[in-house]
Amino acid sequence: MRDGFKKICKLSELLENQGKRFIINDIDVAVFKINGEVFAINNVCPHQHTALLYDGFIENSCVVCPAHGWMFDIRTGKQPSGSSGVDSYPVIVENDEVYVLVKTKELKW
Repeated sequence: MRDGFKKICKLSELLENQGKRFIINDIDVAVFKINGEVFAINNVCPHQHTALLYDGFIENSCVVCPAHGWMFDIRTGKQPSGSSGVDSYPVIVENDEVYVLVKTKELKW
C-alpha cells in the first residue's frame, strides 16, 4: 500500500449515496460511495464547525450539510460556487479494502 494511506473499512461496508464517519490521524473524515466510487472529505462544516457532513444527503455530486444546508462537492470539497469549502482526500480501493490519505497540516507559528 502507498505511504501514508490508512485502511478504514471494506468497500462492502459503505452504503451507496450515504456517508460514513471516520477519524483518521485525528482528522474527522466523511466518506461517501457514489455510483460505486469512493470519496473522502473533511467532515466538519466550516459554517458552524459541526461534524455532520457524513450525515448529509447527496444531491448532484454534492453533500448537503444537515445543520444549515451548505453544500460541498464530494469530489473536491469545494462549494458549488467554486469557493473554498472543506479538504478532500485521496482514496484508493484495493481488494475490497478502502484506504484514505489524510495528511495533518503543519502549524507554522
